[in-house]
Amino acid sequence: MSKRKKDEAWIEAKKRCRLNEADIQMAKQLGMTPKSLIKNIPTKDQKWKAPVKLWVRDLYEEKFGKVLTITPTSKQIKEEAKIPEDWDDLPF
Repeated sequence: MSKRKKDEAWIEAKKRCRLNEADIQMAKQLGMTPKSLIKNIPTKDQKWKAPVKLWVRDLYEEKFGKVLTITPTSKQIKEEAKIPEDWDDLPF
């Protein structure tokens, strides 16, 4: 599989499983694939099954003892909030 297809698969898994970058990183460190994440999305009949986000975090914590957190940079926060770059230069 080409790098582009792998990247697209991870983007799809991130979207469908409602994961953030830290969740994706934890899944990769656990050796999971995008396909395995998508396959484990609980259906309406599987109320006993945890959402993929919690499942990955629980497995990661069980294996490594703590959950990985990624602190966003100020640039990432501004991009997500769509704050203009010159925001800090405003007089108020």
